[in-house]
Amino acid sequence: MKTIVLDIHGMSCHHCVRTVQKTLSEVEGVSSVEVTLKPGRATIVCGDTVTANALVQVLQTQTDYTATINQEIKP
Repeated sequence: MKTIVLDIHGMSCHHCVRTVQKTLSEVEGVSSVEVTLKPGRATIVCGDTVTANALVQVLQTQTDYTATINQEIKP
């Protein structure tokens, strides 16, 4: 398992937070997702097959939000 932290751009309310959390949670291999509005950040715990770039791409194609990779923490 590893942790990926993304900076999320475009969120302005708690509905936005729920949308990002739901979208990222549905990615195969993702175990948990925590999203905060301020700062706009998502912390994702996932298996080694999930990539940060893939998570960014999912948000850009399935929502109105964009993301940049903050960090990737491998055990």
